[in-house]
Order: sequence, then C-alpha cells, then structure tokens
Amino acid sequence: MTIALKVEGSSTTVTVEAEDLVSNDPLAHTNVDRNLFNRLPLESQSSSLSSLVTLASPGVAADSNGLFHGLGDHASNSFSIDGQPITDQQSKVFSNQIPSNAIQSIEAIPGAPTAEYGGKTSLIINVTTRSGQGSTTPHGSVTSSYGSFGSATGGFDLSYGGTNWGNFFEVDGLNTGRFLDGPEYAVFHDKGNELNFFDRVDRSFTPKDSIHLNFNYTRSWFQTPNTFDNLNVQNVISGGSTSSPVFGSVGNTDQRAKIQTFDIAPLYTHLIGSNAIFNFGGFVRRDGFDYYPSNNPFADLGPIQSQTISQNRSLLNAGVRSDYSVQYGRNNIKIGALYQQTFLRERDPIAVINSTFNSPCVDGSGNPLPGFTDPGQCAAAGAFSNAPSVGGTFNPVLLPFDLTRGGTSFNYFGHTDIKELALYVQDQIKAGNWLFNVGIRGDLYNGLAVARQAEPRLGISYSVKQTGTVLRVSYARTLESPFNENLVLSSQGCASDILAPLLNCQGGSNVVTPGYRNEFHAGFQQGFGKNFVVGGDYIWKYTHSAFDFSILGNTPIFFPIDWHNSKIPGFVIHADLPNYHNFSAFVSMSSVAARFFPPQSAGAGATVGQSGYPFRIDHDEKFNQTTHVQYQVPGKRGPWVGFNWRYDSGLNAASTPCYNITDPNSHCASVSTTLNGQPAIDLSGFTADQEFEAGLSCNGVKATPTTPLPTPCLATQLTSSLLSIPAPGTENDDKNPSRVKPRSLFDASIGEDNLFGGDKHRVSLRLTAVNLANKVALYNFLSTFSGTHYVTPRALTAEVGFHF
Repeated sequence: MTIALKVEGSSTTVTVEAEDLVSNDPLAHTNVDRNLFNRLPLESQSSSLSSLVTLASPGVAADSNGLFHGLGDHASNSFSIDGQPITDQQSKVFSNQIPSNAIQSIEAIPGAPTAEYGGKTSLIINVTTRSGQGSTTPHGSVTSSYGSFGSATGGFDLSYGGTNWGNFFEVDGLNTGRFLDGPEYAVFHDKGNELNFFDRVDRSFTPKDSIHLNFNYTRSWFQTPNTFDNLNVQNVISGGSTSSPVFGSVGNTDQRAKIQTFDIAPLYTHLIGSNAIFNFGGFVRRDGFDYYPSNNPFADLGPIQSQTISQNRSLLNAGVRSDYSVQYGRNNIKIGALYQQTFLRERDPIAVINSTFNSPCVDGSGNPLPGFTDPGQCAAAGAFSNAPSVGGTFNPVLLPFDLTRGGTSFNYFGHTDIKELALYVQDQIKAGNWLFNVGIRGDLYNGLAVARQAEPRLGISYSVKQTGTVLRVSYARTLESPFNENLVLSSQGCASDILAPLLNCQGGSNVVTPGYRNEFHAGFQQGFGKNFVVGGDYIWKYTHSAFDFSILGNTPIFFPIDWHNSKIPGFVIHADLPNYHNFSAFVSMSSVAARFFPPQSAGAGATVGQSGYPFRIDHDEKFNQTTHVQYQVPGKRGPWVGFNWRYDSGLNAASTPCYNITDPNSHCASVSTTLNGQPAIDLSGFTADQEFEAGLSCNGVKATPTTPLPTPCLATQLTSSLLSIPAPGTENDDKNPSRVKPRSLFDASIGEDNLFGGDKHRVSLRLTAVNLANKVALYNFLSTFSGTHYVTPRALTAEVGFHF
C-alpha cells in the first residue's frame, strides 16, 4: 500500500494509490464507511452512532440507552472527531452525540492503541466527518420519517464548495414516544425529543495552508421511564412528624431530563515539503445536564429510590493539540502534544422522601415506623427507640433533610478543574515484510487525584504475501482517566455525614483515581482472493483501579467508582465481504471474561462485590455476534435490501434471585431459605412488578405487576422467561453468575434510492423494521449501574427523502 501526501486546490488529502484487502498493520481495527452504515438498520435513532459502533465493531457488548462496553470495560471508550479527542461518555443519558448523518466513515480500534491515543482505550472510535470541499455544485437531501411509538424525524443536509473551500451543513430533529429503554416492556412515560445541528467549514489559503472548523450543537429533552410501581405512589400527605402520619396518593412519578451539548473545534494544517505535515488545533466542548424531579417530590418514592434529587451539572472541556508527522525513508514519525482542562460543576439538591428510611422509632419486631422526630417520643406511642445509643440506625444528622418529617432539601455543590497534559512520539517502521509501531506516551493528570504515567507502546506485524496472511502482536501501557460524570459527588460525597448514608457509601471510600493498564494483543488477518477477509485477536487486559458505575435510585444520577483491579481476557473476530456481485456482508463476534476484584477502593456506594471475592461485572458477556448482509438489485432503479442478526448470550444479572448456601462467593445466600425442609428462595425483597419485569414464575404461576409470587418459592420451581437462573447450589458470582437470557434480534430494511429514475433530483424510500420478530428480552435487571431495561419492541419506520 503506497500512501502519498498531496495537495489539490490547497486542501490536505491522503490519496491511497493501491490497497490490498489485507493490510500489514499491527493495530487491529475495523473500518466502516458511509456506503455501509447508511443502509444498516440501527436500533436507536437518538444515539445512532452508538448503535452503529455496537453492530459493526467486534468486542462490543450492547447495553441500554445507547451505552456500549468495549472488551469488558465499562464504557471505557474514546471518540476522535476529526482528531478532536472526546473521552467523556456519549450515551443519551450523559451527553448528545454527533449525528450519524454528519459522518463519512469510522474506524474502531479495540484497545492496545498507538501512542497518540490515551484517556480511555478499551475502544477508540475515529470519526471522519463529511466535507463540502470539491462539491462545486450544491448537493444535499431532505428526509422525513414516521414510525412506531409516534417517532417522527426530519433532516436536511447541504454540501457545497469549490477547489479551495467547502461547507457541509446538517440539521435534524427527532420526536418520539420511546426515547429511552424502559424498565417495562410496555412503553409509557418515555417521551423525548432531540435537535442536532452540525457544520463543517474547510478553507485553503495557500497550497500549503488550510483550516478546518467543526461546529456542533445538540439538545435533547426526555422523560425517565416509569415502572408500574411508579404509578399512583402512596406517601405521607400530612402529619409526617406525628405518631400517626396520614398516607395518600401523591400521583405518578414524573422525572425528566434535558441535555445540551456545544462543541467548536478549529484546526490549522501546514504542509512542509512533500513528506511532512504540521497540525495545530483547539476545541471547546460543553455538556449541560439538567435533571428534574417530580413536581410533587413525594412522588419520586419507589422500591429502589428513597430520595428525591434534582441536578444541574456541567462539563466544560477546552484544550489545544498539535502534532508533526514526517516520512523519512522507512520511518513514519509522529510527535504530538495535547493539553486540556475540564471544568466540572455539580449541583444536587437532595432530600429523603421515604418515611421509614431514617426512623426514630421501631415496632416490637424492629421494623422502622413512619412519623416521629425524636427517639424520646417512641415510648409514649408504644414503640421502641431506634437511637444509636441503643444499637439503632436512626441518624439525627439526616432529620433536617427528611421531607416526610417536615425537613427541606440538602443543597450539595461540588466543583473541580481537571488539568491533563499528554506528550507522545511514535514511529512506524517498515522493513521488508515486517512493520513495527514503536512509541511512548506520557500522561500527567491533575484533578481531584494526581497521576503520572510513562506508557510504552509496541506493535509488530508480519505479512506473508504468498498466502495473504498478516500476523500481529501488540502491547500498550495506558493511564485510564476517571469518568467525569458526577465525579465530584462520587469522590467527595462519602466524606459528608449527610450524603454518605444517602449514597450507600462503603467504609473507606476515597477519591476516584486514574487506573493503570497493561494490555496485550495477538492476532491475524487472512485474505481469500479479493473479495473476503477475516481477522481476529486474542486480548489480555490487566487494570489496577478498574472503573465501574453506581446509581442513585431510579434516576439518571450515575457516578464512577473504583475497584481494586480487573483481569479481562477475550477474543474478537471480524469477517468482511466488501462487494461480490452486488452482495456484501460482514460478521463480528467476540467473547470476554470481565473479572473484577474487590475491595471497592474509591467512589460512592455499590451493592455488589462486597464478599471480598472476584465477580463478573454487569457488562460481562460470554459471547455476542452481529451478522449483516446487504444486496443491491442491479439496474438504475433497483432496490436494496439489508438484514441484521444480533446475538447476545446475556449480560451478568447479579440481582437475580437464586439458591446457594454453601458458596461464600454467591449473592444467593441473602435470599436462600427452606420450605418444608426443601431449598427455597425468599422473594419478599422484590415487588410484584419487579418479579413481573424479571419474567419470574413459581411452579408455573407467573407474576403480574400487581400480584406477587408466593414466598418462599421452592428453588426447583422458580423459573424465568427472561433471566438464566443457575441450578440450586451452583451459582457463583465469578465462575457461574446469573445472567440475562440469550437473545437473537433481527432487523431488516429495504429501500430504493432513486424511486423515479431521476438524474439530478432523486426521491428515495426506505422501510426499516427493528426487532422484526418482536422478541421480548432484557438488557439488564436491577443492575447496580442502570436498573432494569428492556430491548426495544418491534419498531417499524418509513422514510422518504429528496436528494439533489
């Protein structure tokens, strides 16, 4: 493959003169261009980039709400948008993504990257946006669609330019009745809308000097989906501080959120001679997240939520970057630097709304009682003190912030300024059939914690041209930066006497610190003629201070935590048939074992991993695969057809009820009991609706949203249509964890890009079906990160477009 830098009309381009289907490259990667993903049926319209990466990239575990997990690490993904690094989470409950209509191509790198990449390295997604340079006549499209759940979209894009300039502009909007993946299969209280605006400007001043500017603004508003338990909530309506509080309906839970994302990124490029290039750029990106509780805060009460909370959170990331690349003989050298600051602001008014969460009094059986404001009032009402002096759990510090007893909200405000500096140098050396990537990176992280790390990188590949084979190995030492979302709350909250019990803090929680990773890859790529290629890698990852997330109740208030370490082995395979007689296809598959090791070393509370034994994180998955096939009917007006098959063996589901009393590394012990001397499972800790969400049955009788199963239930008679419950006595949180049941999802699309055979003006029509078979399945169940979420029911969409 011969690569030559050249300037055409003063623009900077890379021209590939010859390219084999198999590339001699130590870096494992998957390339997806617009011709493919423009026809790929995508599950999520509001986070289409996430759906695209999940389907087209090996090693990605699918999760709810646009989340995806690369190679067993929790959302440890980096985006590079035309070279701008973005390491903050991009799912639709944290931020708004760049619209897929603005993307020309993506490259997905499943870890062990070269020295230019850092921050979060489990999966790196290089995004190249669309440009208008060279489009001497205006080109664009107007599209509109309507589908299931009242989902309506509209979009407009325009590409126009000349030899020395260009502009690409895109705007689109979405309004839907199912914005997030809800905890119920039935869709309610799940409305949302989104607006995207993207503009790219290219300008060449001289044959050697050019600028490139990206501007992006997105806004989304959405409801937090309810469960049946969130309907007609019963809570204190008067007399909360007396011995006889009055309870009544406070309405339905009505939590909502708004996200606004702004990004501007200029880049200056200068060519030096015929073999060197210099880039200097800057960027400013802001995510603003506003979370609104129910208008009546008492309606926020639920089975997993005892507090009401609102949030105003912002993340402002600003920085400069520069790199210099030169080709000298066998060497391709790149030297670069990145400096960025991230300003975090978190406002979280929070209050207790559960009348038994912090009770001054208990009954004769030790059950907490509503009402009262002082343990001294208990005896007169025939109750007993719950004061700490008699071994009770009442916390007088929380009393002023208990709304059920006349309190007010505690107003938390946290902020910090994170400074990061990265310096790197790398060299790609070609020596016959060998190719070497050698580099080193230095990261300096100054935030709530301080870290310094020298990070060597090495990759070696060897090409056997006679057989079309490439063998490769690579190693990377990386500093993994903490997640910024609610970082201050997680790092400082446990030091607060008020927040610590509300955040379920474990003893000794500290500031969330960067992690350190050693990662090894060994892989191959094999071509078969000019039409088929398959590649794969085996991966070992060892991380100290491994990241995960915890959650506050049933809210989108997620916060990062640290575990002592993790060990993640796995493999990825990708096979590609680019185009054979108008037929194209690809298959991606992977398997990981995401083993995490206690204790929790930093951050606010978690509910797993407290046994002291290793466990599988809730995005561990034994196997997943995506098969996509596409066919273009020959002819000027021939339609095309696309089809996806996505198989997931199921994420870990540590809240699944099960039976095991002999294994110390099993979460089953807390619900294991006996019935008539036989092993049984105590279901009293679950509501009827939670049992229904899990698809539980006892002796063939199914739970309903209002009718719970009998408890206890014999362990041999408890089954689930949605969860894989290990046989009695066999569950082990590391070796045999409970999981979501395997699922196969099928998507299909059919379209005609030139319905009436026009030359300059074309009309397109597309029909898309997601979850064609209407499979009922879960992403997760009562996950410590995100709660319970169903995959989307069957969704049908029709789109019409006008192209010019």
